[in-house]
Amino acid sequence: NNGTIVLQMALKALNVKKEVITTPFSYVATTTAILWENCTPVFVDINETDYNVNADKIEAAITPDTEAILITHVYGNPCNIEKIEVIAKKHGLKVIYDGAHAFGVNYKNKSLLSYGDIATCSFHATKLFHTVEGGAIITNDDEIANKLMLFRQFGHVYDDYYSVGINGKNSEFHAAMGLAVFPKVPELITKRKALTDLYDKHLLPLGLIRPKPLPDTIYNYSYYPVVFRSEKELLSVKDALALQQVSTRRYFFPSLNELPYLTKKYECKVSEDISRRVLCLPLYPDLEAESVEKICSVIKEHVKK
Repeated sequence: NNGTIVLQMALKALNVKKEVITTPFSYVATTTAILWENCTPVFVDINETDYNVNADKIEAAITPDTEAILITHVYGNPCNIEKIEVIAKKHGLKVIYDGAHAFGVNYKNKSLLSYGDIATCSFHATKLFHTVEGGAIITNDDEIANKLMLFRQFGHVYDDYYSVGINGKNSEFHAAMGLAVFPKVPELITKRKALTDLYDKHLLPLGLIRPKPLPDTIYNYSYYPVVFRSEKELLSVKDALALQQVSTRRYFFPSLNELPYLTKKYECKVSEDISRRVLCLPLYPDLEAESVEKICSVIKEHVKK
């Protein structure tokens, strides 16, 4: 029924109860799902290029209590899957990928959602493919898949009861929306790419920074994040666009290791820095080129080359 409940179900299905290595640069649901399941998030800082977890720093964060790695394919860009798999096998850890942004992304000729013990996805209305509200959970393990099936429907099939469960089902109405949107996905990606290229044409010459996907990635153009030189510059642009009735989003802010209700503090300098300077600009299939030009002209007024 949404992209958060599947994260909680994933942790439950893999019997994760202690420490979970995770990213500080994601939507808050990635962290709160861990906390909600009474597990302990352990934050590892991110790369400066794609804003995914820095896989080179994962091993140093592993303790005897570490049971899983739960990290996000940020903006749909693949994590360092190969290195993460090696580390997980070496230390006997489960791997959960938060693929909320990853629908339609391929990495090395496979769906990005096919990696890890479990991958999750969000079908919220703001996503590339949506069902108004919804989500998905993907695994290649039949035993885990059966357990998840029971979890989402109260743990029973008709009059036979097998396990604990919750109401994680979607509705027929949401399914109908998904069936209406699904055939249009290739067209939606094509339109998003054209808009992304137009933004790049105007904004990259200003020296603004964009995340860089790994090679061998077929991208879905789900978001247009841009990193400014300072938080002051970002806020100036955000306020100027708001005056033109253009909505933007500080996605992601704050860095999750700085959430006020965490009991243990972690220093994640790269994530803290990027989270203060990143802004997601409007990107949706019906966005007109004229509107992109207008947005870029406002940004140019507030950003010096």
